[in-house]
Amino acid sequence: MVSSTHWLASSSAMAVLERGGNAFDAAVAGAFVQHIVEPHLVGPGGDLVAIVAPAGAQPRVLAGQAPAPRGASVESYRELGLELVPGAGLLAATAPGAFDAWLLLLRDHGTWDFGDVVAFALHYAETGYPVLPSVAASIDRVADLFTESWPTSAEAWLVDGAGDDSLGKSSAGSDIRFRPEWAATLRRLSAAGTAAAGDGTGTSTRTSTREERIDAIRREWSTGFVAEAIAAFAATSWRDSSGDDHAGVLSAADLADYSATWEEPAALDFRGSTILKPGAWTQGPSLLQALSILDGFDDDRLDPSSELGAHTILETLKLVLADRNAWYGDDGSTPLDALLSPAYAATRRAQITDDADPSDRPGEIDGHELRLPSAGIANAGAEGNAAGPAAGTGEPTVARDGTTRGDTCQIDVVDRWGNMISATPSGGWLQSSPHIPGLGFCLGTRLQMTWLEDGLPTSLRPGERPRTTLSPTLVVTDGQPSIALGTPGGDQQDQWQLPVLLRLLVGGYDLQQALDAPIFHSTSAAESFWPRQRIPGGAVVEERLGDDVIQALRDRGHNITVSGGWSLGRTCAVGRGSDLANGTSRLTAAANARGAQGYAVGR
Repeated sequence: MVSSTHWLASSSAMAVLERGGNAFDAAVAGAFVQHIVEPHLVGPGGDLVAIVAPAGAQPRVLAGQAPAPRGASVESYRELGLELVPGAGLLAATAPGAFDAWLLLLRDHGTWDFGDVVAFALHYAETGYPVLPSVAASIDRVADLFTESWPTSAEAWLVDGAGDDSLGKSSAGSDIRFRPEWAATLRRLSAAGTAAAGDGTGTSTRTSTREERIDAIRREWSTGFVAEAIAAFAATSWRDSSGDDHAGVLSAADLADYSATWEEPAALDFRGSTILKPGAWTQGPSLLQALSILDGFDDDRLDPSSELGAHTILETLKLVLADRNAWYGDDGSTPLDALLSPAYAATRRAQITDDADPSDRPGEIDGHELRLPSAGIANAGAEGNAAGPAAGTGEPTVARDGTTRGDTCQIDVVDRWGNMISATPSGGWLQSSPHIPGLGFCLGTRLQMTWLEDGLPTSLRPGERPRTTLSPTLVVTDGQPSIALGTPGGDQQDQWQLPVLLRLLVGGYDLQQALDAPIFHSTSAAESFWPRQRIPGGAVVEERLGDDVIQALRDRGHNITVSGGWSLGRTCAVGRGSDLANGTSRLTAAANARGAQGYAVGR
């Protein structure tokens, strides 16, 4: 069973399962298709966080986020006159993390070769694929920037003077696109694996193993022609969202040093299940904190469709997101055990009253210094920042200067053997930074989530990862992985997953019902992305929540923005349950109607 944010990714992943591949082969195949068909949401130069549950083994987190480069520091960026890391351009780039992470997954838990899993992506890159309206709209919005400041992006994404689509260029409104540069890169990488012998030199005459071929491709990416092209391009100056031209600081040494890692997940028991999330270098534990607080309330306060439930959940989200902004990071200082403790949850639960609180209230932890940014967060009006997305758009919005507010993709897979994965790839959007000619992709901008101020858990520091919003979820029931889910949405990812989990684990909904039900999120905490604004007491709700509930929330003091009925979130989910009477497993999947492109498939 497969569920993802694009139908071609889901169908490609399902084809792998039907041909004998496992869930991890399928996820890699689907993800590389997402690079082709959702280029405004994810690209090869981006990053990845996944929770991987091999059948019969303990789930682990696949961490595909590179750290800040050696040349990135608060002091060096401040010397450029910057107060925030730009939201677009080369200064916000780390080494690409997702490519190596997908290959690490394929090597350690897959069964197919690289050339086989990327065959689906190559097909669409070379023979064409249908363009989503949202892709066309993204290209339209950034066309002036491409033309005036990013000519390599204009060459890749805009029609040339003759309008020759055979070269892989098309206008934003064209029905079919091609990606010849990226296809050529994939073929060169595949050839590097085919040529490699076990010693990594290519001179041995013995046949290499699948694992050795995959590692040879990883080396070619990090130290070969890909790394050489990235390092050379990053050293040139390009316009970014500061309004000035800057070169990047990413070097060949940064690229060579990076490799994806396996990590232990954070965990919380809730209503008979264990919820697994990536660690505090992501926002993932905020979902666990929310569940820990809500677990102390009666069930009537856990219904997202009711006034009391929506109010309680929104107030809980404000508290845990304030904690996320204050405590989470990759510097080793996050007191996660304390934040997830029953005692701390009880303290935070007691701060929730009948009225909405617009303040930003991180909690205090004994023995730990609370460190907050001294500047950089501005209160936005009720409609939010004009440079950012309108409420409920769910897609990156790009201004003329290249400012981008990111979204992402999701793919979840479970197979007949019981392997399960929830993966959230993102970054390297076509509008993130200038297109790298000859490679066919651009770099990501995850460093925009760091602060140019010393002493914070998320300060810009060489060798430390920026705190990412990527946040897949795995539910374990009776000792077995039972649900894998996740969603695009930046700061909203865990906020949108929370009502889904409450409906599944408390409300008794099935997967599809839980995904279809109306949702909401808070905008009261400072955003993780540039320019980091907040709307005190703000909340965005789908209109399907109902006029009576929405008015009651306003009466409680919530600053409500009503969004379209099917506008918030694009959660994908797969599940695995046991049929005790027959001694068999039952696989399920659900697709999200929001965005009109999610797809669940299985047989």
